[in-house]
Amino acid sequence: MNRAFYSNPISNFLNSSPEEIIGILALNNQFSLEQSQRDAWLEEIEILKEVLRSYRNNGSIYFEFSIPRMGQRIDAVVLIGSVIFVLEFKIGEKEYPSYAIDQVMDYALDLKNFHESSNEQFIAPILIATKAKNNYSVVATTPQNDKLLCPIKSNIRLLKNIIEDVLIFCDGIEIDTMQWEQGRYRPTPTIIEAAKALYNGHAVEEISRNDASAINISKTCDEIFSIINISKNNSRKSICFVTGVPGAGKTLVGLNIANKYSDDKNELYSVFLSGNGPLVNILREALTRDKIKQRRE
Repeated sequence: MNRAFYSNPISNFLNSSPEEIIGILALNNQFSLEQSQRDAWLEEIEILKEVLRSYRNNGSIYFEFSIPRMGQRIDAVVLIGSVIFVLEFKIGEKEYPSYAIDQVMDYALDLKNFHESSNEQFIAPILIATKAKNNYSVVATTPQNDKLLCPIKSNIRLLKNIIEDVLIFCDGIEIDTMQWEQGRYRPTPTIIEAAKALYNGHAVEEISRNDASAINISKTCDEIFSIINISKNNSRKSICFVTGVPGAGKTLVGLNIANKYSDDKNELYSVFLSGNGPLVNILREALTRDKIKQRRE
């Protein structure tokens, strides 16, 4: 599956005219092409042609890279050395809006968590406000120290230096472009899919399609099971908070815990509660239909 409207080695990108590149972008664009979008693409192309000259022989570029879970597209993804650069352009912008910083970080998180061949790579989210003043951003990883960098703010003048600094900071093995392109996009299953599978006796490891092959979810469930047993044996009350990005599997953890103690004769009998009324109704209906279907078979 071609996830980008345009993809090429950087060398081919540099050797192609802006008109050729925009032509490919336009052909792969399923929506009506507005003049504003065409102008934005043209400026992005001109900026990156200047910035990427030094990386002619060691990288690839992707315009309008699809993020299926979010229903959006990244302006540009550039692979250089050991780093995946996630570039979000704000053409003509003089500031760095907080929503745009969140946007580029969400894109990077999505690749880190759900794109199979991006899981173990350095990812650098960069917000480019083309008319902003010089505002040097420190290159640093997030507190999790998982090779995901904190969002970097850049204008046109700083972008080349920022890329150089990131490459120095992120010392690692060069990304295999072909392997990266073939990586599967693996978000967690829908809540209905997960509920049906769990209540049909499948383990969380069997139904999860998350970023770490269910390791993180399994560890979280095991830890909560341990806390439940410790609380029971010591007559204590405990509360557990499970955090994670949307789609990481938080609801799957809750469903798995509730399913393990679903026997109403068990003293640890549990109830799964949700403030989302429509979701509860849909889950009940789906599970009821699935149960009836199994009896008929």
